[in-house]
Amino acid sequence: MAFQGGKKSKSELEAAYSDAVRDTIARFEQTGSPIITDGEQAKPSFATYPLSGLTNLASDGVVIPFADGHTRQLPRLTEAPFRYGVHAATYLDAARRYTQLPLKQAVISASALSLLYPAEGVPGYTREEFLTDLIDEAEADIRGALDAGAASVQIDFTEARLSLKLDPSGGLLRNFVALNNKVLERFNAEERQRIGVHVCPGGDHDSTHSADVDYAGLLPELFRLNAGRFYLQMASEPDKKRALGIVRQLLRPNHTVFVGVIDPIDPKVETAAEVRDRVLEAASILPVTQLGTTDDCGFAPFADDTSTAREIAFSKIRARVEGTEMAARMLGR
Repeated sequence: MAFQGGKKSKSELEAAYSDAVRDTIARFEQTGSPIITDGEQAKPSFATYPLSGLTNLASDGVVIPFADGHTRQLPRLTEAPFRYGVHAATYLDAARRYTQLPLKQAVISASALSLLYPAEGVPGYTREEFLTDLIDEAEADIRGALDAGAASVQIDFTEARLSLKLDPSGGLLRNFVALNNKVLERFNAEERQRIGVHVCPGGDHDSTHSADVDYAGLLPELFRLNAGRFYLQMASEPDKKRALGIVRQLLRPNHTVFVGVIDPIDPKVETAAEVRDRVLEAASILPVTQLGTTDDCGFAPFADDTSTAREIAFSKIRARVEGTEMAARMLGR
């Protein structure tokens, strides 16, 4: 914000980014997590990082409302062509300078960025032409991260649940899944085992955009995605057993499901024992060999979200690691 207000220079901003990434990785390593991330510290947001530096955008795009009344607004494409200004491998390369542990790299979904194309169209640039360019760019984003050494790539698909609020018929969700599959089909089976999809009801300033949408409407379509990994919000789910039961019916042999055992919106830090119990509950329904754990959502997916202190975030992550290890020992894993 200081940079946007002209109070900090570009070099000062880059230095602050580097310090934040270095600190995040050091703290992440201290939690004992076998795979870490850079916490997306250098991104303006999890959704808009590819738009950095682009000049063919206007600010009056799609508005996303949250339950507490605040909104986020996406940009609107004004001119052809659509290209990424920044690819995710840039962040991976920066993070690699500070750790030798395996890194998971988050990328935004093609479906989220498809919302940049306005309903009235773009002069001289059809929606079909835009989607062709978008698919190319989304593939390059994922492939670049894999080629740069990412242990796994997580596609953030938070608009999946929101789409059912915007269109309860499910048509929008089906279109989103079809678009993301056009990206995924460009990867071979081995590569897709390293590519996962994350869904949640949103998480920004301790509020959500679609927590009131039933998981039963989302999960059957979600598991049509040709990915190997599924990162599912579950800690904050009111009826976990029901949701996990639906997942069990949809699970295929090549899938690994990472269930959320930490609620980033809840200010209370979970204990390792609470996490252990959540893992054991999931393991009573899902095959242990196809089970992993994750956090429900990012702790601050937008750069201006300071709702969760770093100390709380890493205490929660530490609880996830320790609770998962406790459960693994009990399950003989």
